[in-house]
Amino acid sequence: MVQKLAKNKEDDGVIQLKRTIGYFSGTNLIIGVTVGSGIFISPGGVMKYSQLDVGIAMIVWLLAGLLTMLAALCYAELGAALPLSGGNYYHIKRCLGPIPAFIFLWTITMFRRPASVAIKALTFAEYAVKPFYYGCAAPVLTKKCTALASVWLVCCLNCISVKWASYTHNVFTVLKVVALAIISIGGLVVLTKGKTQYLEKGFIANAPEASYIGQAFYHAFFAYSGWGIINNAAEELKNPSKNIPRCIMTAIPMVTVFYLLVNISYLTVMTPKEVASSASVAITWADRVIGSFSWIIPMSVAISTFGSINGSTFSQGRLNYAASREGHMPPILAMLHVKYLTPAPGIIFSTIISSVFIIPSSLLSLTGYFGFSSWLLVGLTCLSLIVLRFREPTLHRPYKVFLPFAFVMVAVSCFLVLAPIIQSPQLEYIYALLFMLSGLIIYFPFVYFKLHFKFFDKITYHLQLLMEITHSEVYENGSKNQ
Repeated sequence: MVQKLAKNKEDDGVIQLKRTIGYFSGTNLIIGVTVGSGIFISPGGVMKYSQLDVGIAMIVWLLAGLLTMLAALCYAELGAALPLSGGNYYHIKRCLGPIPAFIFLWTITMFRRPASVAIKALTFAEYAVKPFYYGCAAPVLTKKCTALASVWLVCCLNCISVKWASYTHNVFTVLKVVALAIISIGGLVVLTKGKTQYLEKGFIANAPEASYIGQAFYHAFFAYSGWGIINNAAEELKNPSKNIPRCIMTAIPMVTVFYLLVNISYLTVMTPKEVASSASVAITWADRVIGSFSWIIPMSVAISTFGSINGSTFSQGRLNYAASREGHMPPILAMLHVKYLTPAPGIIFSTIISSVFIIPSSLLSLTGYFGFSSWLLVGLTCLSLIVLRFREPTLHRPYKVFLPFAFVMVAVSCFLVLAPIIQSPQLEYIYALLFMLSGLIIYFPFVYFKLHFKFFDKITYHLQLLMEITHSEVYENGSKNQ
């Protein structure tokens, strides 16, 4: 049944991902995922750990943008040279071996990406239901149901059509850029009126300890997170060897400039202490600057987070798809829907995990683990670039990054991982590390020793029939059987 459906879909008999994402959509994909809830909630954390010093806080935001750009350029070389779905997972596997790749996969699939989507969904719910509970707090159950509805709506959209998922992402990205432009222009207008007293209080505090600097960067990088998404969609990107570097070089500088302008705008009407203590800096800014039109900002936050959920779901589905093809995840996740040509099983799997994070967790408890694991994985990816340069010097590289950038990013990653642990040890770091290593309990029996239970084949078969999915290689050249 599945084979018949597959053959009817494609005249040439090939079921595979289609290259439908161009330069504009690729750039929007990066911007749309990067600009989520972070810029609306992270400024307080950056200011707090910068010891309320405006100068230090602005340097943190600028350096975070520059370091993000360096890391993204490293990713661009890998993505242009090896444009395959799964991106960084595949690069780590090829350069550092299957065990580091599986630890990367385990962490990003079972913790980092689901936690990120859950944070975005809870933030979306917080702002989406706010107008219906004016003057009082919304019930927790209502917010969690709204968050769950948002992730499953996005899941359905991504399962049905790559084109419509991309179109939706483009629209939401344009809307969130408009929102950032409103805040930026509003701040510039206030500056022209001479309100610079809070911005003038820079470099008045003593230099923060290394652990505080690390925490400040964690909060800033949370706002920049998502910049590496384009590599995961490489198989669906038109001319990936050229468009991956182009998209990155366009998107990251735009985001950095917007973030600096937005933070300057916040500080035109708020003291550093108010920024550090505010749970929703953008709302406070809107109340003081645009008055009766302040409803625009909560709506913009909801739009930003929903668009970011869409991009993250798109990316995670491709990662699951690629990892399954490499034998690191169940075979069903390497299948595509025979009608829509989307990695529906991988998308649904990641949505289920995200839903599990939403149900019992609070926003605060989820954010505590994010920075530690993410920068360890960034370090592994940049190390993969270095290894690949020396191991495969003749590999065709349409784009080559200045190699010292990769060494800088490995060093920065080590600092961001180790500094907070050494100077301010906390249990969540140990929990995160143990969780990452726990993936080996799955790796050795099921991947390395290939332990297999036959009843899984029956489950897979029935799910294929139910979901109308099949392997992407089923009808390669019309001759390959399932």
